[in-house]
Amino acid sequence: MIDTIQLYSKEIEKYITELAQLRMEVFYEFPYLYEGSLEYEKKYLSRYISASDSMVVLLKDGDKVIGMSSCLPLEEEEEAFRKPFENEKIDISKVMYFGESIIKKEYRGHGLGKEFFSLRERHAKRVVQNLLFTAFCAVEREKDHPLRPMNYRALDKFWKSQGYEKNQNLKVLYPWCDRGEELESYKSLSFWLKNWS
Repeated sequence: MIDTIQLYSKEIEKYITELAQLRMEVFYEFPYLYEGSLEYEKKYLSRYISASDSMVVLLKDGDKVIGMSSCLPLEEEEEAFRKPFENEKIDISKVMYFGESIIKKEYRGHGLGKEFFSLRERHAKRVVQNLLFTAFCAVEREKDHPLRPMNYRALDKFWKSQGYEKNQNLKVLYPWCDRGEELESYKSLSFWLKNWS
């Protein structure tokens, strides 16, 4: 039995260690290939704790955290993610930014991703006045990337089924260490948007 828990702002702090560990586990996989640290992850998640209208959807199987999905108003995100919208003259006060949607491998394929979108969109409509877009970004990797698994399936079709479209004008370069890298390198991420206007 999977329990779905919605946490808001400071309520998120109680689970910060488990959320950080889950991010490190799932983002280690392709396509993110992310070599994370607990210290960095806790620092990253702290912005959701301090944001006034943030939400994390938590999935638990008994006492075990098996999935999470996050969102906060774009104007409360860091500059790297705000700037592409500002450059396109999009009012960031009317955009809800969706962070990660991650689920442990053995729990995937059971409709939990759809629930993540539904709950975050409901929250966005509740807290963002005159909501214009809900938006998230995804890393771009080469089709012949050496660490791409043979059975890897991109999520583009799923995202489109939820009403999202990739915006070719909105991209961000963001640094992290890939598996095996000693130094951070910049990765290109594209934004996907759903129009609520």
